[in-house]
Amino acid sequence: MAGRMVVGSAALAELVRPASAPDPAGGHRVLPVRAELTGLLPNRGLRRGSTVAVGVGRPRHSGATSLILALLAEASRAGSWCAVVGVPTFGAGAAAEAGIALDRLALVPDPGPEWPTVVAALIDGVDVVVTAVPAAVSASVSARLAARARQRGSVLVPYGRWDGADVTLQVVRGVWQGLGPGRGRLRRREVTVSARGRGAAARPKEIKVWLPGDELTRVIPRPVGSGVPAAPARRLRVVTSAARPLTTVAGAP
Repeated sequence: MAGRMVVGSAALAELVRPASAPDPAGGHRVLPVRAELTGLLPNRGLRRGSTVAVGVGRPRHSGATSLILALLAEASRAGSWCAVVGVPTFGAGAAAEAGIALDRLALVPDPGPEWPTVVAALIDGVDVVVTAVPAAVSASVSARLAARARQRGSVLVPYGRWDGADVTLQVVRGVWQGLGPGRGRLRRREVTVSARGRGAAARPKEIKVWLPGDELTRVIPRPVGSGVPAAPARRLRVVTSAARPLTTVAGAP
């Protein structure tokens, strides 16, 4: 797969549409997500101008990257541009397998000390901006980036601790399946994803989904008799993190 390396502000500027350019998604204020995840979001999708954080679990690699892929897939498929900043292990192969269009995906693996400037520039022209949160980010910087996303109509998705997000999603539990007594292989993982936030998202929610290793995934129905209707078993494409990381912007076939 060919691509363009993002080096310097000039190259970055070529990626983003001018702030005055027409909305590439046709003015839709809510970008779509997988049907299985709609119940976690107050607008049943990614509302433009909002900040949807993905919390880091314990251990750190606990399904959060797979959750990010699932969040991006439908918006990308519908024509939106997405960017991922500061996640050098984010694999293009895994993104493609999840349904993300690589020709509308910008990867900036190492933004360096100019992280706020890079994220702000992408917010100006990319529909969904995922960014790893540096260890030390001031409240004023995070507030400025969230305000910029509201102004520009982008969806900011911080990966890590982020105070003041409209919604914070996190994989809180996970159990692998596939291993037998002394043999077998990891095939899929049952995870519980929680959502908490403010305003319409103030009431905490949880769902269970499969994040598999090599199969399709579906929502896990609630037990019979729980009093809550079971969600339909809609299938997702496999999400895997085993692909080789890409350090360029996917732009050419």
